[in-house]
Amino acid sequence: MGRGPVLSDEVWGRIEPLLPAQYGKGRPFRDHRQVIEGIVFRYRCGIAWRDLPERFGPWQTV
Repeated sequence: MGRGPVLSDEVWGRIEPLLPAQYGKGRPFRDHRQVIEGIVFRYRCGIAWRDLPERFGPWQTV
């Protein structure tokens, strides 16, 4: 898999409105696109969560 985005902008545009908004008290959400792309990458490659590349952030929060 390349180093570019896992999801195209068109696909992301369809998914983004379905995710929760960033508001309220408490800790803010991580970047939704980074998290979703980490999940997709993991399932496409069939790797363990701990083996996710660093570009998706800590594997515990994906």
